[in-house]
Amino acid sequence: MKHTVKKVFIAGGTGFLGYYSALQFLEKGVSVSTIALDENINENEWFPPEISKSFGDLFSMSEDEVFELLQGKNYDTFVYALGPDERITPKAPSYDFFHEKLVVQCLKICKAAKRAGIRRCVIMNSYFTYFDRIKNGKLSKYHPYIKCRTEQAKAIIDLGIDHEFDVMIIELPYIFGEMPGRMPIWKDVFVERFKELPAIFFPGGGTTAIHVTGVAQCIVAAAYNGENGKYYLPASANIKYREMIVYMMASAGFPKKFVKMPAFLGYLAGLSMVSKQKKQGIQSGLHMAKIMTDILSKDFFADCEKVKNELKYNELGFDGGESVWSGIQEAMKRSYPETFVDIQPPKV
Repeated sequence: MKHTVKKVFIAGGTGFLGYYSALQFLEKGVSVSTIALDENINENEWFPPEISKSFGDLFSMSEDEVFELLQGKNYDTFVYALGPDERITPKAPSYDFFHEKLVVQCLKICKAAKRAGIRRCVIMNSYFTYFDRIKNGKLSKYHPYIKCRTEQAKAIIDLGIDHEFDVMIIELPYIFGEMPGRMPIWKDVFVERFKELPAIFFPGGGTTAIHVTGVAQCIVAAAYNGENGKYYLPASANIKYREMIVYMMASAGFPKKFVKMPAFLGYLAGLSMVSKQKKQGIQSGLHMAKIMTDILSKDFFADCEKVKNELKYNELGFDGGESVWSGIQEAMKRSYPETFVDIQPPKV
């Protein structure tokens, strides 16, 4: 069933995913509003003037204050693109931090949206929840971040169980591309870690990935065609880390040889990091030893056509977004303009 989407509120509309989603909604003739932390956003020429903006911090607001922000505006759809990801290393125990930010805050804000009469809600989550389900909870058992992501999804789906508030969960994989005003995360996640080393030492697994424009299409398609309580994992390519990181480093201007790290060596290195974090009183959301054996040494691949069919991309004129390889190039060109090399992607 195709739903009517006329007026959308995006929580996180000035962020990477929210920004591209807003552009996609605007192309469909939908009215878009958002809230931003940075009041200087009005001075930035890159931000679309068609988007109605208010300023504030949804996390610091009470449920009643969020309700006041949303009520009486006739929003039919709410997009939730807020919350920390697994790169954050908070004070131990990390579960407390991620539970507060991903579960408690999300539930508070979505309750306010439901009270305000909004009937459709699209939530950004992680593809770890998908793999946790098919692995019967093995990942959430050892990784606090993944546990909180699964709890987030369940809590919001339960909020929509009465069918007065349809909830669609978007399980996000690796996302590439770039946007104005922000530095791509991959600069610090991969390139800066490897550029001074003689080679890329990394486990031999792989991941599903997508260009940010593909994520935006999925979000908009979920608003129109998503089913209450359903999970959607947008993907356009399944890539081994070897191909992905080698291409990334070469595009950035720092070509390196890839050396596959045995899982057990990664596990031992991870244990050292766990010990170091413990002494510092901090804890990663992903167990630094288990991630080597549970995640990075595995192929976290998905069906790249499934969501397109489920969300009826054809009738919306969507193609799944630009290629992952062009997204990697965009991110590297933005991050390293002086050393960037325009090279052909690998044949995989």
